[in-house]
Amino acid sequence: MTDGTSANEKLDRIVAEFSDLDPRERLELLLDFAENLPPLPAKYQAERDAGMNRVVECQTPVFIWVELVDGKLQLYADVAPEAPTVKGFVGILVDALSGTDPRSALGTPLDLLKRLGLADALGMVRARGLSAVQHYIRRLVEKALANR
Repeated sequence: MTDGTSANEKLDRIVAEFSDLDPRERLELLLDFAENLPPLPAKYQAERDAGMNRVVECQTPVFIWVELVDGKLQLYADVAPEAPTVKGFVGILVDALSGTDPRSALGTPLDLLKRLGLADALGMVRARGLSAVQHYIRRLVEKALANR
């Protein structure tokens, strides 16, 4: 499930990919992450349809689940298809955090949009919502650690 890479190491690699790009190319790469977000497992679809695990602070319908599998973090997410930039950001988080030690996920920086060079391109309202997604994931990870 994992190669032992920490969440920060995974995020650093992703940030490096974005750093060499101009703003238009950054948005294109973000859309690639949106396309690569795995579909929501069937076991969570009814919960999503019932409005469970929604990040209410985000205007876009974003739903997140966190599990610990063999001591490693596994994230599942569903984002409305009409919001590809939000879906791309969530895709980055799922990619970077899944398969890592949950404590390393808690140590990830909260300024990811800025580090990716996307804060200005996405606007303040969207940036606020995406920040809420990061905080929501952090709370779910803390809860998962407390319950194990």
